[in-house]
Amino acid sequence: MRKPTTNNNNYTRFVVKKANTLLPFVIDALSGVSRTRAKAILTGGGVMVNRKIEKQHDFQLTPGMTVEIAKRKPKEELRSKFVKVLYEDAAVIVIEKMPGILSMASAHHIFSIKTVLDDYFKRTHQRCTSHVVHRLDRDTSGIMVYAKTREAQAILEEHWHNIVTARNYVAVCSGHPTPEEGSVESWLKDNKAFFTYSSPTDNGGKYALTHYRTLKIGPRYSLVEFSLETGRKNQIRVHTQDLGCPICGDVKYGDGEDPLGRLALHAFRLNFYHPITRELLKFETQIPAKFVEVINLQ
Repeated sequence: MRKPTTNNNNYTRFVVKKANTLLPFVIDALSGVSRTRAKAILTGGGVMVNRKIEKQHDFQLTPGMTVEIAKRKPKEELRSKFVKVLYEDAAVIVIEKMPGILSMASAHHIFSIKTVLDDYFKRTHQRCTSHVVHRLDRDTSGIMVYAKTREAQAILEEHWHNIVTARNYVAVCSGHPTPEEGSVESWLKDNKAFFTYSSPTDNGGKYALTHYRTLKIGPRYSLVEFSLETGRKNQIRVHTQDLGCPICGDVKYGDGEDPLGRLALHAFRLNFYHPITRELLKFETQIPAKFVEVINLQ
């Protein structure tokens, strides 16, 4: 690979010296950037081959071709106070959801992450819509994946338990879990008012298993990490109530403690096998700084 040069369009230009395909070329050109990041750059239109945008990962390069890689993110990116795109390709889009917005529209609320994504796809001339395969509560923040095709949706929904290898949350809890590390299992069932009840024995509901470990303990609050074996509605919120240390800011299952002015629950890690390529994708976000800061409050 020849030494790169920078042109006036904020692209770094490379000349192909030997045959290769585009994705590994981009990874090498960017000094070993992660495969996930390189794919995102390609999908976002950040690479040109012979002055034409090229998104095909296995595009064949031959000696003498020029490859230009954007120094900054492509202009066709999603800008929203509710959504941050972590990864996108033709089959899936992985986002970080902010608190205060539904994962998908409900009978009373049309605006949702799905409508934001569908608008983004329309504006960027993508012939697809977003398909929900799992959900986060309105006031929960964190990582989610949406399918962009019916095929990807069907595979993710049907094989979710085997496809997802890690699904971790962190929460600020009122009080301290005892013991500090362990598991909670119960059967969860909704009543007619959509309140989820937990039972240590089978009550006709759905079996739920949550693993937890305490990361930090303060005078009144604890920072606790959760790993899900099952993905039931309100599972973590109900199981922290079972532990006697409900999540702060939970108006439904909490004890009135609300030091952050929001439900203090964040999905910070999601690892899963890509439904089409079978590649293992790993995503992790920072634990919200305010979650850590509030632990030391008296």
